[in-house]
Parts: sequence; C-alpha cells; structure tokens
Amino acid sequence: MASGRALYARVGALVLVGIVLAVGFVLFLAGGRGLQTTEVFESYFEESVQGLDVGAPVRYRGVAIGRVTQIGLVAAEYPRQQGEAYSRGFQRVFLRFGLDLAQVGEAPDLAEAVRLGLRARITAQGITGVNYLELDFVNAERFPVTPPPWQPRFPVIPGVPSTVAQVTNAAELLIQRIADIPVDQISNDIAGLLSNLNRQTSDGDLAQTLREAAATMALLRQAVEGADLAGALGEFRAAAGEARALLNGPEVRGILANANGAAAELRRTAQRLPGAVEGLERTLRSARETTVDIQAELLPILIDLRATTANLRATAEQLRSSPSQLLFGAPPTPDRRR
Repeated sequence: MASGRALYARVGALVLVGIVLAVGFVLFLAGGRGLQTTEVFESYFEESVQGLDVGAPVRYRGVAIGRVTQIGLVAAEYPRQQGEAYSRGFQRVFLRFGLDLAQVGEAPDLAEAVRLGLRARITAQGITGVNYLELDFVNAERFPVTPPPWQPRFPVIPGVPSTVAQVTNAAELLIQRIADIPVDQISNDIAGLLSNLNRQTSDGDLAQTLREAAATMALLRQAVEGADLAGALGEFRAAAGEARALLNGPEVRGILANANGAAAELRRTAQRLPGAVEGLERTLRSARETTVDIQAELLPILIDLRATTANLRATAEQLRSSPSQLLFGAPPTPDRRR
C-alpha cells in the first residue's frame, strides 16, 4: 500500500509540474500578460498575414517590446450595423498585441505618436518566412490615417503595407500598365512608318533629295580635284610671310611710335582741359556781369531817348498843322469891350 501511495504521489507531482509548465507556456505565448504589466493595442491590414502567428514578437526598431495576442478578420470582430455599407475596411485583418510600455521608456501619448508617424507593419525575419510585427516612425504624409467605420475596442496603431506588399503592388501596377500598352497599334504604326520610309527612299522626295546631294558631292569632289590647292596654299603662305614682314618693318614701327606720341600728347591735353574749361567759365561769368551793367546804364538813356522822340513827334505835328503859329506866335485876343 505504501508503494502504491508513493506511485500516486509521484504521478500527481508530475501532473502538477505539467500543469504549471503548460500555464507558463500559455502565458509566454500570450506575451507574458500574467507576469508583467502590458497594454493591448490593435492594428488593421489589407494584406495577407501569412507567416505571422499568435505569439510572434512585436519589435520597435529591432527591440522586442511585446507579442501578438490575437489575429482575426475585421468582418467577424466588428460586424456591420443595420444599413451600413460593406466598405473596404471590413475586408481587413486585425492584429492585437500586448506591449510592455516599461521597455519603451519615455514617449509621447498615442495620439501624438500617431501624428508624428508611428505605424505598424508586418516584417519578414530573414529568409525563413517567419514574420513579426514591427513598430516604427514613417512619413505621416505618405501614410495618412483613415479612421475605421467602427468603434475599436483597444487603442489603434495604424498599420501600413509591408515592404513585400509594396513591391508586389508596384509590380502589379507596372504589369497592368504594360498590359494597357497598345502593342498592336504600335506595331501597325511602326510598320506604316517603315513602309513610308521605304517609299520615300525609293521614289519620293527623300530619294530626290539624296540624288541631288550625291550629285552635289560629285561636283564638289571634281572641283576639289581640279583646283590647284597646293598653289593656293603656297600663295597664302607667301601672303602671310609678306604680312608678317610688313608688320615687323620700320614703317609700322614708326607709325606705332607716332601713335604712342599722339596718345601721350592727347593725354597731356586732356590733363590741361579742366583748367581751360575753368578759365572759360570765369570769362563767361565776367561777360554776363558786364552785360548786366551795360543794360543798367542803357535803360535811363533809352527812356530819355523815348521822351525826346515823343516831343519831336509832337513838334512835327504842330508844324504840319500851323507853321505860322510856330514862327510868329498866336494872334492877339480881340477886345470885346468895343
């Protein structure tokens, strides 16, 4: 009986140890929520979350600060209300994750961090195909925040497409643009262009232009071959030698010397010119003063001359009207008493 009880005790101990290990493993997968203080957040993604499982680490610039606790579809977690349209937001996948804020340290509140560009994205870990959730600050203008059409149960950190999703979207867009290229029309246009080019080079304006150019080149070749280029070059060389000798001759040196002398004399004359101009100004000032004085002296004379002229005119008029009165005087006044 004692051996049976000991066996039961050992089995019970093993069971208890297994339960403890199982609980610890569950807590470990849940992000250690029972061992440390965490805060739950959620994000939404429009891409596939293949390779990301519950318990995957959440890293901030490579530093593990939490774990993914729940993955699901938005349409199942946040059903549409009565009459609400089924928009693209309900096609997303939601991720909930617990963060150990003690490892983050001092940081702004969530709204300010989101405004500054805090986003969540799914990142591949090497080439193993295992993904984790990465938090980082990105360009907020490039990835604007769109409020969801439901009331989130936890604080939201907006999600952005992963690098793989961005490359895939760019490749799909490029393939779509390539598919939209009218290859048949371009081929037909090229064929028509080649046909027109062949026609132009055979019997069109281009062919005539090419023939005229060939004839012009032939005439030019004949002119070059028939011309005495060697003699022309010799004459040009002789003319250049004579010009060089003329420039080095005494006549040119004398002309240059005379020009230098004339320039020096002109420079001296220009230096004396300010004094001459000043003397001329003094002469003009004196002449102006003399003119003013003469005008002042002539004015009384002119006034007297004008008065004398008036008297002479009056005398002449009197002589014309009564010459005898001017010579003999006026007749006596008659006596009225008689």
